[in-house]
Amino acid sequence: MEEKNFLQRNKGWIIALVLVVAVVAWGVSKYNSFVVMGEKVDGQWAQVESQYQRRFDLIPNLEASVKGVTKQEENIFLGIAEARSKYSGAVTTEDKVKATAQVESALGRLLAIVENYPALQSSQAFRDLMVSLEGTENRIAVERMNYNNMVRDFNATVKRFPNSVFASVFGVDARTYFEIAEGVEDAPKVDFVN
Repeated sequence: MEEKNFLQRNKGWIIALVLVVAVVAWGVSKYNSFVVMGEKVDGQWAQVESQYQRRFDLIPNLEASVKGVTKQEENIFLGIAEARSKYSGAVTTEDKVKATAQVESALGRLLAIVENYPALQSSQAFRDLMVSLEGTENRIAVERMNYNNMVRDFNATVKRFPNSVFASVFGVDARTYFEIAEGVEDAPKVDFVN
């Protein structure tokens, strides 16, 4: 009897306590889902970087093949080296995206030059490198697309109500999409006069 009176007297407190526990449990669940999704996005970015590394590993061999034939194009090789160095020093995803755009621009100029050297194009080693580079560029495109898809899903989850409330409480922010830098979509211009 006494226990029944206790429950009746404290019914409001018990309901409030159960609601608080439920909200806290839900919040913990939301936090964990943010962590899992964030790790998936980070893992996908690692895949993008893995393909970039594959590209960077191919570039010195490509440069070596081209250097033997194209002595006057030294500024392009310096541009590639500088871009690769910037990428190596980049810390944030945004900085790496900017550095990658610079690498792509320099590599585009290098490939535009190659078209003017038939002897180079007839080299089997060079053709093999170009096939490897083409395959790598395709992989990069796929991994970037997958990364952006994961970022889209993550951002939608973070921005959707009531998740947005929990995201702001836990300090979870939307992620940045991989976007090309301005001017990269333009064809490279090569000046053979100098």
